[in-house]
Amino acid sequence: MDEKSVLVDLLNKARDGDDAARDELFDKCRNYVNFVARTQVESWLQAKVDASDLVQQTLLEAHRGLDGFRGNTEDEWLAWLRRILTNNTTDFVRRYKGAEKRRATKEVPLQMPMGDNSQDFFFEPSADIESPSQIVMQHEREILLADAIAQLSEDHQEVVMLRNVQKLPFDEVARRMDRTRPAVQMLWMRALKRLEQILKEQPDD
Repeated sequence: MDEKSVLVDLLNKARDGDDAARDELFDKCRNYVNFVARTQVESWLQAKVDASDLVQQTLLEAHRGLDGFRGNTEDEWLAWLRRILTNNTTDFVRRYKGAEKRRATKEVPLQMPMGDNSQDFFFEPSADIESPSQIVMQHEREILLADAIAQLSEDHQEVVMLRNVQKLPFDEVARRMDRTRPAVQMLWMRALKRLEQILKEQPDD
């Protein structure tokens, strides 16, 4: 049974009152929701919010509101989870900005550095290769990819998120990770190689 069939089967069983299937369904979606949460949290806000808090809140609301879900396919299910997550993220941003306004403090927004000189992109993938975030957002093998990213080491996850998802220049990635640019580039290459290896090891890759 492929991943999509597994999710739909678990969804149907959960709707029929199978508590074990309900728990397994949300467990299988946790890595995916976590990945999407990290893509939705703006870079300037990351110091203010832990994506895991949004993930926990989203899964809890989805768990409580499962009876209100009217879809029947995996795409509809994942879209429903994303909608709950987006609403939670929006609510947090609104509350945070309101609190900042009330304190009448001025926060200097993160200045995104200009793009690197093209000649410095020695390790840049070719234009026809999609980034992990592009694959996820196009609903292609979402669960498998999110699970694969979750298997990476912390450093590998961070460099992929900063470089491929937030699309920050290597100089900015190096600053955030407190490493030299060459070290970050090598780390990024190893992370993508490891991610590709994990995906190739998937049974239905």
